[in-house]
Amino acid sequence: MKVYFVGAGPGDPDLLTRKAERLLRRAQVCIYAGSLVSPMVLALLPAAARSYNSAGLTLEETIAIMLQARDADQDVVRLHTGDPSLYSATAEQMAALERHGMVYEVVPGVSAFQAAAATLGWELTLPETTQSVVLTRTPGRTPMPAGETLARFGRSGATLCLYLSAHTIAETAATLAAHYGRDCPAAVVYRASWPDERIVRGTLADIAAKTRAAGITKTALILVRPAPVQPACSRLYDADFSHGAREGRTS
Repeated sequence: MKVYFVGAGPGDPDLLTRKAERLLRRAQVCIYAGSLVSPMVLALLPAAARSYNSAGLTLEETIAIMLQARDADQDVVRLHTGDPSLYSATAEQMAALERHGMVYEVVPGVSAFQAAAATLGWELTLPETTQSVVLTRTPGRTPMPAGETLARFGRSGATLCLYLSAHTIAETAATLAAHYGRDCPAAVVYRASWPDERIVRGTLADIAAKTRAAGITKTALILVRPAPVQPACSRLYDADFSHGAREGRTS
């Protein structure tokens, strides 16, 4: 018996990994992350599978379901939105399973920030502009560590992808504008890859007003990427640039 922590991807079932789909199609027990997991993904479960919405469960209740499955020698698919390594509360579940001597495996998934970048047509790392991507959030009922402030990340000049923060778009844009400038490109992607996906494009000067006008307050990702230094071209495909697989042309 094994517990599989499976990344459900951002929503579109076509973005599941082949392994994730295989596990879902043969699942006996599935515990899924409430409204965050697409019904189209849950539709892959066998009709006979027992499924549980974890939105109303405590950690203890979740582990109890896994223990019942262990006693019945049944594998469990613990389905988390996106990739299980981000904002999924898997660490505490894994620790509990280890205390019970239970075996688990993590199956990666496509994260919302990747789906959002794809739908925007954004490369998140641009030559001579930004070579780093920060995945973060703004404070809420769960506080942020003291050293992880938005202003501090803003000073880095990196591309920022903010989860769980659409409701703070005005404060977020104002804070970041002080570091990136008001004309810095920004976007908000609601339910990336779902059928009702919506995109708001703008700059740090107007993205808050546009997002409010769209009525988006949750289930969205904020992306901020510095305007590219021109030309924003990689040297990898420059005809004059030599590397291990190709000799550059000579003048």
